[in-house]
Amino acid sequence: MNYGFLSVLPPLLAILLAIWTRQVFVSLFLGIWAGWVILSGGNVLQGLASAIQASIDVFKDAGNTRVIIFSSLIGALITVTQRSGGVQGFVEWIQRKNLIRSPRGASILAWAVGCSIFIESSITCLVTGAVSRPLFERFKISREKLAYICDSTSAPICILIPLNAWGAYIVGLLGREGVAKPLAVFFTTIPLNFYAILAVILVTLIAFTFRDFGPMKRAEKRARETGKTIADGGIPVISEETISIAPKEGIPLRAVNMILPVLTMILMMPIGLLITGDGDLTAGSGSTAVLWSVLSALLVAGILTVGQRILTVREVVDLSLKGMGGLIPLGILMNFAFAIGDTSKALGTGVYVASLAQEALSPMLVAPLLFVASSFIAFATGTSWGTFAIMMPIAVPTAGLMDANLALCVAAVLGGGVFGDHSSPISDTTLVSSMAAASDHIDHVKTQLPYALTAGVGATLLYALFGFLLH
Repeated sequence: MNYGFLSVLPPLLAILLAIWTRQVFVSLFLGIWAGWVILSGGNVLQGLASAIQASIDVFKDAGNTRVIIFSSLIGALITVTQRSGGVQGFVEWIQRKNLIRSPRGASILAWAVGCSIFIESSITCLVTGAVSRPLFERFKISREKLAYICDSTSAPICILIPLNAWGAYIVGLLGREGVAKPLAVFFTTIPLNFYAILAVILVTLIAFTFRDFGPMKRAEKRARETGKTIADGGIPVISEETISIAPKEGIPLRAVNMILPVLTMILMMPIGLLITGDGDLTAGSGSTAVLWSVLSALLVAGILTVGQRILTVREVVDLSLKGMGGLIPLGILMNFAFAIGDTSKALGTGVYVASLAQEALSPMLVAPLLFVASSFIAFATGTSWGTFAIMMPIAVPTAGLMDANLALCVAAVLGGGVFGDHSSPISDTTLVSSMAAASDHIDHVKTQLPYALTAGVGATLLYALFGFLLH
Protein backbone atom coordinates (compact mmCIF):
# COMPACT_ATOMS: atom_id res chain seq x y z
CA MET A 1 0.00 0.00 0.00
CA ASN A 2 1.25 3.46 -0.89
CA TYR A 3 0.94 5.86 2.06
CA GLY A 4 2.31 8.86 0.14
CA PHE A 5 3.16 11.91 2.22
CA LEU A 6 1.88 10.18 5.39
CA SER A 7 4.94 7.89 5.20
CA VAL A 8 7.22 10.88 5.82
CA LEU A 9 5.37 12.20 8.90
CA PRO A 10 6.44 9.69 11.62
CA PRO A 11 10.23 10.12 11.26
CA LEU A 12 9.82 13.87 10.82
CA LEU A 13 7.61 14.05 13.93
CA ALA A 14 10.19 12.13 15.98
CA ILE A 15 13.13 14.24 14.82
CA LEU A 16 11.41 17.63 15.23
CA LEU A 17 9.96 16.73 18.64
CA ALA A 18 13.34 15.48 19.85
CA ILE A 19 15.08 18.71 18.86
CA TRP A 20 12.26 20.91 20.20
CA THR A 21 11.53 19.17 23.52
CA ARG A 22 14.93 17.49 24.13
CA GLN A 23 12.93 14.42 25.24
CA VAL A 24 14.50 11.98 22.83
CA PHE A 25 12.99 8.78 24.23
CA VAL A 26 9.42 10.10 24.22
CA SER A 27 9.82 11.73 20.80
CA LEU A 28 11.15 8.58 19.16
CA PHE A 29 8.41 6.40 20.60
CA LEU A 30 5.73 8.89 19.55
CA GLY A 31 7.14 8.72 16.02
CA ILE A 32 7.00 4.90 16.09
CA TRP A 33 3.45 5.02 17.46
CA ALA A 34 2.34 7.53 14.80
CA GLY A 35 3.78 5.27 12.10
CA TRP A 36 1.88 2.23 13.29
CA VAL A 37 -1.32 4.21 13.73
CA ILE A 38 -1.05 5.03 10.01
CA LEU A 39 -0.24 1.39 9.18
CA SER A 40 -3.26 0.18 11.21
CA GLY A 41 -5.64 2.48 9.36
CA GLY A 42 -5.97 5.09 12.10
CA ASN A 43 -6.59 2.71 15.03
CA VAL A 44 -4.76 4.37 17.93
CA LEU A 45 -4.82 1.40 20.33
CA GLN A 46 -3.80 -1.13 17.70
CA GLY A 47 -1.07 1.30 16.64
CA LEU A 48 0.19 1.45 20.25
CA ALA A 49 0.29 -2.35 20.52
CA SER A 50 2.10 -2.58 17.18
CA ALA A 51 4.59 0.14 18.21
CA ILE A 52 5.48 -1.82 21.36
CA GLN A 53 5.82 -5.00 19.31
CA ALA A 54 8.00 -3.19 16.75
CA SER A 55 10.38 -2.15 19.56
CA ILE A 56 10.58 -5.79 20.66
CA ASP A 57 11.04 -7.06 17.10
CA VAL A 58 14.23 -4.99 16.80
CA PHE A 59 15.99 -7.88 18.53
CA LYS A 60 14.93 -10.31 15.80
CA ASP A 61 17.71 -8.77 13.72
CA ALA A 62 21.01 -10.18 15.01
CA GLY A 63 22.90 -7.16 13.69
CA ASN A 64 20.74 -4.76 15.71
CA THR A 65 21.20 -6.85 18.84
CA ARG A 66 24.97 -6.95 18.40
CA VAL A 67 25.13 -3.16 18.02
CA ILE A 68 23.15 -2.63 21.24
CA ILE A 69 25.28 -5.18 23.13
CA PHE A 70 28.67 -3.85 22.03
CA SER A 71 27.58 -0.31 22.85
CA SER A 72 26.68 -1.42 26.39
CA LEU A 73 29.97 -3.31 26.76
CA ILE A 74 31.87 -0.10 26.06
CA GLY A 75 30.54 1.12 29.42
CA ALA A 76 32.14 -1.90 31.08
CA LEU A 77 35.48 -1.20 29.35
CA ILE A 78 35.38 2.44 30.47
CA THR A 79 34.75 1.61 34.14
CA VAL A 80 37.44 -1.09 34.31
CA THR A 81 40.15 1.00 32.62
CA GLN A 82 39.33 3.98 34.86
CA ARG A 83 39.29 2.02 38.12
CA SER A 84 42.53 0.25 37.21
CA GLY A 85 44.27 3.61 36.75
CA GLY A 86 44.67 3.14 32.99
CA VAL A 87 42.91 6.33 31.94
CA GLN A 88 44.65 8.53 34.52
CA GLY A 89 47.95 6.79 33.74
CA PHE A 90 47.48 7.56 30.03
CA VAL A 91 46.83 11.26 30.77
CA GLU A 92 49.90 11.47 33.01
CA TRP A 93 52.02 9.65 30.42
CA ILE A 94 50.95 12.21 27.79
CA GLN A 95 51.91 14.98 30.23
CA ARG A 96 55.34 13.47 31.00
CA LYS A 97 56.13 13.04 27.31
CA ASN A 98 54.85 16.57 26.63
CA LEU A 99 53.04 15.19 23.58
CA ILE A 100 49.81 17.16 23.94
CA ARG A 101 50.34 20.63 25.34
CA SER A 102 47.22 22.53 24.29
CA PRO A 103 43.53 22.16 23.45
CA ARG A 104 44.45 22.33 19.76
CA GLY A 105 46.86 19.42 20.26
CA ALA A 106 44.11 17.33 21.87
CA SER A 107 41.78 18.19 18.98
CA ILE A 108 44.40 17.19 16.39
CA LEU A 109 45.04 13.89 18.23
CA ALA A 110 41.31 13.05 18.10
CA TRP A 111 41.25 13.89 14.37
CA ALA A 112 44.35 11.78 13.68
CA VAL A 113 42.97 8.75 15.55
CA GLY A 114 39.64 9.04 13.74
CA CYS A 115 41.24 9.29 10.31
CA SER A 116 43.57 6.35 11.00
CA ILE A 117 40.88 3.78 11.81
CA PHE A 118 38.70 3.36 8.72
CA ILE A 119 37.71 -0.30 8.90
CA GLU A 120 34.29 0.31 10.47
CA SER A 121 32.51 3.51 11.47
CA SER A 122 31.43 2.46 14.98
CA ILE A 123 34.90 1.28 15.99
CA THR A 124 36.29 4.62 14.76
CA CYS A 125 33.96 6.53 17.09
CA LEU A 126 34.63 4.22 20.04
CA VAL A 127 38.42 4.33 19.83
CA THR A 128 38.54 8.08 19.15
CA GLY A 129 36.35 8.70 22.19
CA ALA A 130 38.29 6.34 24.45
CA VAL A 131 41.67 7.87 23.59
CA SER A 132 40.62 11.52 23.45
CA ARG A 133 37.95 12.02 26.10
CA PRO A 134 40.29 12.27 29.12
CA LEU A 135 42.44 14.84 27.29
CA PHE A 136 39.39 16.86 26.24
CA GLU A 137 38.25 16.94 29.87
CA ARG A 138 41.71 18.01 31.03
CA PHE A 139 41.93 20.87 28.53
CA LYS A 140 38.25 21.86 29.02
CA ILE A 141 37.17 21.24 25.44
CA SER A 142 33.44 20.74 24.97
CA ARG A 143 32.13 17.22 24.61
CA GLU A 144 30.15 18.45 21.62
CA LYS A 145 33.45 19.11 19.82
CA LEU A 146 34.70 15.59 20.53
CA ALA A 147 31.40 14.07 19.37
CA TYR A 148 31.65 16.07 16.13
CA ILE A 149 35.20 14.88 15.48
CA CYS A 150 34.22 11.27 16.25
CA ASP A 151 31.24 11.48 13.89
CA SER A 152 33.00 13.31 11.06
CA THR A 153 35.96 10.96 10.91
CA SER A 154 33.82 7.79 10.90
CA ALA A 155 31.33 7.35 8.00
CA PRO A 156 32.80 10.15 5.81
CA ILE A 157 36.21 8.44 5.97
CA CYS A 158 34.88 4.87 5.65
CA ILE A 159 32.89 5.68 2.48
CA LEU A 160 36.08 6.89 0.77
CA ILE A 161 37.99 3.65 1.45
CA PRO A 162 37.20 0.66 -0.80
CA LEU A 163 38.88 -2.00 1.38
CA ASN A 164 36.33 -2.27 4.17
CA ALA A 165 32.77 -3.48 4.76
CA TRP A 166 31.35 -0.26 3.28
CA GLY A 167 33.21 -0.79 0.00
CA ALA A 168 32.15 -4.43 -0.20
CA TYR A 169 28.50 -3.54 0.40
CA ILE A 170 28.46 -0.83 -2.27
CA VAL A 171 30.26 -3.01 -4.82
CA GLY A 172 27.66 -5.71 -4.12
CA LEU A 173 24.78 -3.29 -4.75
CA LEU A 174 26.34 -2.12 -8.01
CA GLY A 175 26.84 -5.71 -9.12
CA ARG A 176 23.18 -6.49 -8.49
CA GLU A 177 22.23 -3.61 -10.78
CA GLY A 178 24.19 -5.16 -13.63
CA VAL A 179 27.14 -2.75 -13.57
CA ALA A 180 29.89 -4.46 -15.57
CA LYS A 181 32.87 -3.47 -13.41
CA PRO A 182 31.42 -2.50 -10.02
CA LEU A 183 34.77 -2.14 -8.22
CA ALA A 184 36.12 0.12 -10.98
CA VAL A 185 32.95 2.24 -10.81
CA PHE A 186 33.27 2.51 -7.02
CA PHE A 187 36.86 3.73 -7.39
CA THR A 188 35.71 6.43 -9.82
CA THR A 189 33.07 7.62 -7.32
CA ILE A 190 35.68 8.42 -4.66
CA PRO A 191 36.85 11.80 -6.06
CA LEU A 192 33.19 12.63 -6.86
CA ASN A 193 31.88 11.89 -3.35
CA PHE A 194 31.75 15.60 -2.59
CA TYR A 195 29.93 15.46 0.74
CA ALA A 196 32.36 12.99 2.30
CA ILE A 197 35.36 14.95 0.99
CA LEU A 198 34.00 18.31 2.19
CA ALA A 199 33.06 16.86 5.60
CA VAL A 200 36.60 15.52 6.06
CA ILE A 201 38.14 18.83 4.91
CA LEU A 202 35.88 20.77 7.29
CA VAL A 203 36.63 18.63 10.35
CA THR A 204 40.34 18.87 9.51
CA LEU A 205 40.15 22.67 9.42
CA ILE A 206 38.17 22.78 12.67
CA ALA A 207 40.62 20.45 14.42
CA PHE A 208 43.75 22.30 13.30
CA THR A 209 42.56 25.91 13.46
CA PHE A 210 40.33 25.44 16.53
CA ARG A 211 37.97 28.03 15.04
CA ASP A 212 34.25 27.31 15.22
CA PHE A 213 30.94 28.84 14.23
CA GLY A 214 27.31 28.52 15.21
CA PRO A 215 26.25 26.54 18.29
CA MET A 216 29.67 24.85 18.48
CA LYS A 217 31.32 28.24 18.99
CA ARG A 218 29.00 28.88 21.94
CA ALA A 219 29.70 25.42 23.37
CA GLU A 220 33.45 26.02 23.15
CA LYS A 221 33.09 29.45 24.77
CA ARG A 222 31.12 27.87 27.62
CA ALA A 223 33.74 25.18 28.15
CA ARG A 224 36.63 27.65 27.98
CA GLU A 225 35.14 30.31 30.26
CA THR A 226 33.28 28.17 32.80
CA GLY A 227 35.10 24.86 32.57
CA LYS A 228 31.80 23.07 31.83
CA THR A 229 32.46 20.55 29.09
CA ILE A 230 28.74 19.76 28.98
CA ALA A 231 25.93 22.34 29.05
CA ASP A 232 23.79 22.95 32.11
CA GLY A 233 20.85 20.60 31.85
CA GLY A 234 22.68 18.43 29.34
CA ILE A 235 22.24 14.69 29.84
CA PRO A 236 25.14 12.60 28.54
CA VAL A 237 24.20 9.41 26.74
CA ILE A 238 26.53 7.59 29.14
CA SER A 239 26.00 8.33 32.83
CA GLU A 240 28.40 10.65 34.65
CA GLU A 241 28.97 7.94 37.27
CA THR A 242 30.38 5.67 34.58
CA ILE A 243 32.85 8.21 33.19
CA SER A 244 33.97 9.70 36.52
CA ILE A 245 35.11 6.61 38.41
CA ALA A 246 38.34 7.39 40.26
CA PRO A 247 41.33 5.01 40.20
CA LYS A 248 41.52 2.62 43.13
CA GLU A 249 43.46 4.17 46.01
CA GLY A 250 47.12 3.28 46.38
CA ILE A 251 47.58 1.65 42.97
CA PRO A 252 50.22 2.57 40.36
CA LEU A 253 48.78 4.57 37.46
CA ARG A 254 49.88 2.70 34.34
CA ALA A 255 49.00 3.87 30.83
CA VAL A 256 49.30 0.29 29.56
CA ASN A 257 46.06 -0.57 31.36
CA MET A 258 44.24 1.64 28.86
CA ILE A 259 46.49 1.50 25.80
CA LEU A 260 46.63 -2.31 25.53
CA PRO A 261 42.84 -2.84 25.66
CA VAL A 262 42.33 -0.08 23.05
CA LEU A 263 45.00 -1.60 20.77
CA THR A 264 43.31 -4.98 21.21
CA MET A 265 40.01 -3.46 20.13
CA ILE A 266 41.64 -1.99 17.00
CA LEU A 267 43.57 -5.14 16.03
CA MET A 268 40.65 -7.50 16.60
CA MET A 269 38.48 -5.61 14.10
CA PRO A 270 40.22 -6.84 10.90
CA ILE A 271 40.65 -10.30 12.46
CA GLY A 272 36.90 -10.44 13.13
CA LEU A 273 36.15 -9.31 9.57
CA LEU A 274 38.49 -11.97 8.15
CA ILE A 275 36.90 -14.73 10.23
CA THR A 276 33.28 -13.74 9.52
CA GLY A 277 34.13 -13.17 5.84
CA ASP A 278 35.82 -16.60 5.43
CA GLY A 279 39.15 -14.96 4.68
CA ASP A 280 37.71 -12.01 2.77
CA LEU A 281 38.13 -8.81 4.80
CA THR A 282 35.50 -6.95 2.77
CA ALA A 283 32.86 -9.68 3.14
CA GLY A 284 32.90 -9.86 6.95
CA SER A 285 30.17 -8.79 9.37
CA GLY A 286 30.95 -5.34 10.78
CA SER A 287 28.66 -5.66 13.82
CA THR A 288 30.06 -9.09 14.72
CA ALA A 289 33.65 -7.92 14.36
CA VAL A 290 33.01 -4.85 16.55
CA LEU A 291 31.34 -7.01 19.21
CA TRP A 292 34.30 -9.39 19.25
CA SER A 293 36.69 -6.45 19.38
CA VAL A 294 35.02 -4.88 22.42
CA LEU A 295 34.73 -8.24 24.21
CA SER A 296 38.43 -8.93 23.55
CA ALA A 297 39.39 -5.48 24.85
CA LEU A 298 37.33 -6.03 28.01
CA LEU A 299 38.93 -9.44 28.52
CA VAL A 300 42.44 -7.98 28.15
CA ALA A 301 41.58 -5.14 30.55
CA GLY A 302 40.32 -7.66 33.10
CA ILE A 303 43.37 -9.93 32.77
CA LEU A 304 45.74 -6.96 33.11
CA THR A 305 44.12 -5.63 36.28
CA VAL A 306 43.72 -9.03 37.93
CA GLY A 307 47.25 -10.06 36.91
CA GLN A 308 48.69 -6.92 38.50
CA ARG A 309 46.53 -7.53 41.60
CA ILE A 310 44.92 -4.13 41.18
CA LEU A 311 41.40 -5.58 41.11
CA THR A 312 39.89 -8.96 41.97
CA VAL A 313 37.79 -10.94 39.51
CA ARG A 314 34.71 -9.98 41.56
CA GLU A 315 35.58 -6.28 41.30
CA VAL A 316 36.07 -6.54 37.53
CA VAL A 317 32.67 -8.21 37.13
CA ASP A 318 30.93 -5.67 39.40
CA LEU A 319 32.56 -2.74 37.59
CA SER A 320 31.60 -4.22 34.21
CA LEU A 321 27.97 -4.57 35.24
CA LYS A 322 27.99 -1.02 36.61
CA GLY A 323 29.44 0.30 33.35
CA MET A 324 26.89 -1.59 31.26
CA GLY A 325 24.14 -0.23 33.50
CA GLY A 326 25.36 3.29 32.81
CA LEU A 327 24.65 2.74 29.12
CA ILE A 328 21.08 1.49 29.46
CA PRO A 329 19.79 4.87 28.13
CA LEU A 330 21.87 4.40 24.97
CA GLY A 331 20.48 0.89 24.52
CA ILE A 332 16.92 2.23 24.73
CA LEU A 333 17.76 5.04 22.29
CA MET A 334 19.23 2.60 19.80
CA ASN A 335 16.26 0.27 20.17
CA PHE A 336 13.84 3.10 19.35
CA ALA A 337 16.07 4.36 16.53
CA PHE A 338 16.09 0.92 14.91
CA ALA A 339 12.32 0.57 15.49
CA ILE A 340 11.49 3.86 13.79
CA GLY A 341 13.75 2.84 10.89
CA ASP A 342 11.76 -0.39 10.56
CA THR A 343 8.51 1.58 10.80
CA SER A 344 9.64 3.89 8.00
CA LYS A 345 10.51 0.85 5.91
CA ALA A 346 7.03 -0.60 6.46
CA LEU A 347 5.50 2.73 5.43
CA GLY A 348 7.67 2.92 2.32
CA THR A 349 9.15 6.29 3.32
CA GLY A 350 12.31 5.84 1.29
CA VAL A 351 10.54 4.54 -1.81
CA TYR A 352 8.08 7.48 -1.71
CA VAL A 353 10.82 10.12 -1.45
CA ALA A 354 12.82 8.38 -4.18
CA SER A 355 9.78 8.35 -6.48
CA LEU A 356 9.30 12.10 -6.02
CA ALA A 357 12.92 12.70 -6.98
CA GLN A 358 12.65 10.43 -10.01
CA GLU A 359 9.64 12.36 -11.31
CA ALA A 360 11.60 15.63 -11.15
CA LEU A 361 14.74 14.35 -12.84
CA SER A 362 16.30 16.01 -15.88
CA PRO A 363 19.72 15.04 -17.32
CA MET A 364 21.72 17.88 -15.79
CA LEU A 365 19.86 17.72 -12.48
CA VAL A 366 20.05 13.96 -12.01
CA ALA A 367 23.04 14.04 -9.64
CA PRO A 368 21.96 16.92 -7.35
CA LEU A 369 18.41 15.54 -7.08
CA LEU A 370 19.72 12.07 -6.27
CA PHE A 371 21.92 13.64 -3.60
CA VAL A 372 19.03 15.58 -2.04
CA ALA A 373 16.66 12.59 -2.14
CA SER A 374 19.27 10.28 -0.59
CA SER A 375 20.01 12.86 2.08
CA PHE A 376 16.37 13.12 3.07
CA ILE A 377 15.83 9.35 3.11
CA ALA A 378 18.91 8.81 5.32
CA PHE A 379 17.89 11.68 7.62
CA ALA A 380 14.36 10.33 8.02
CA THR A 381 15.32 6.67 8.44
CA GLY A 382 18.68 7.07 10.23
CA THR A 383 20.51 4.64 7.97
CA SER A 384 22.94 5.26 5.13
CA TRP A 385 23.17 1.60 4.10
CA GLY A 386 19.37 1.33 3.87
CA THR A 387 19.39 4.48 1.74
CA PHE A 388 21.98 2.98 -0.61
CA ALA A 389 19.77 -0.12 -1.01
CA ILE A 390 16.73 2.05 -1.87
CA MET A 391 18.44 4.53 -4.16
CA MET A 392 20.96 2.43 -6.08
CA PRO A 393 18.26 0.60 -8.13
CA ILE A 394 16.97 4.08 -9.09
CA ALA A 395 20.30 5.81 -9.71
CA VAL A 396 21.94 3.20 -11.96
CA PRO A 397 19.14 2.73 -14.53
CA THR A 398 18.26 6.44 -14.45
CA ALA A 399 21.86 7.34 -15.31
CA GLY A 400 21.65 5.01 -18.30
CA LEU A 401 18.24 6.14 -19.52
CA MET A 402 19.02 9.86 -19.21
CA ASP A 403 22.60 9.65 -20.45
CA ALA A 404 23.94 10.98 -17.14
CA ASN A 405 27.40 10.18 -15.77
CA LEU A 406 27.10 6.87 -13.87
CA ALA A 407 29.96 7.50 -11.41
CA LEU A 408 28.58 10.95 -10.57
CA CYS A 409 25.08 9.56 -9.94
CA VAL A 410 26.37 6.73 -7.74
CA ALA A 411 28.60 9.18 -5.85
CA ALA A 412 25.58 11.44 -5.28
CA VAL A 413 23.65 8.56 -3.70
CA LEU A 414 26.62 7.60 -1.50
CA GLY A 415 27.30 11.20 -0.45
CA GLY A 416 23.62 11.88 0.23
CA GLY A 417 23.31 8.74 2.33
CA VAL A 418 26.26 9.75 4.48
CA PHE A 419 25.04 13.37 4.77
CA GLY A 420 21.57 12.36 5.94
CA ASP A 421 22.96 9.75 8.32
CA HIS A 422 25.53 12.25 9.61
CA SER A 423 22.80 14.82 10.37
CA SER A 424 20.10 12.54 11.73
CA PRO A 425 19.43 12.26 15.49
CA ILE A 426 18.17 8.69 14.97
CA SER A 427 21.31 7.43 13.22
CA ASP A 428 23.25 4.76 15.12
CA THR A 429 26.56 6.42 14.20
CA THR A 430 25.35 9.73 15.63
CA LEU A 431 24.26 7.94 18.80
CA VAL A 432 27.57 6.08 19.14
CA SER A 433 29.47 9.37 18.65
CA SER A 434 27.44 10.99 21.45
CA MET A 435 28.18 8.00 23.67
CA ALA A 436 31.90 7.93 22.84
CA ALA A 437 32.21 11.61 23.78
CA ALA A 438 29.83 11.37 26.78
CA SER A 439 27.89 14.22 25.18
CA ASP A 440 24.23 15.16 25.40
CA HIS A 441 22.81 13.65 22.23
CA ILE A 442 20.65 16.58 21.11
CA ASP A 443 23.49 19.02 21.85
CA HIS A 444 25.71 16.91 19.58
CA VAL A 445 23.11 17.00 16.82
CA LYS A 446 22.56 20.77 17.13
CA THR A 447 26.26 21.68 17.18
CA GLN A 448 27.17 19.34 14.33
CA LEU A 449 24.26 20.26 12.05
CA PRO A 450 25.64 23.63 10.82
CA TYR A 451 28.90 21.93 9.81
CA ALA A 452 27.03 19.08 8.08
CA LEU A 453 24.75 21.55 6.29
CA THR A 454 27.76 23.60 5.14
CA ALA A 455 29.29 20.52 3.53
CA GLY A 456 25.86 19.42 2.26
CA VAL A 457 25.14 22.72 0.51
CA GLY A 458 28.64 22.70 -0.99
CA ALA A 459 28.13 19.14 -2.24
CA THR A 460 24.75 20.01 -3.80
CA LEU A 461 26.29 22.90 -5.71
CA LEU A 462 29.18 20.74 -6.88
CA TYR A 463 26.82 18.02 -8.11
CA ALA A 464 24.85 20.66 -10.03
CA LEU A 465 28.08 22.02 -11.56
CA PHE A 466 29.46 18.59 -12.48
CA GLY A 467 26.04 17.50 -13.75
CA PHE A 468 26.31 20.35 -16.24
CA LEU A 469 30.01 19.77 -17.07
CA LEU A 470 29.76 15.99 -17.49
CA HIS A 471 26.44 15.99 -19.38
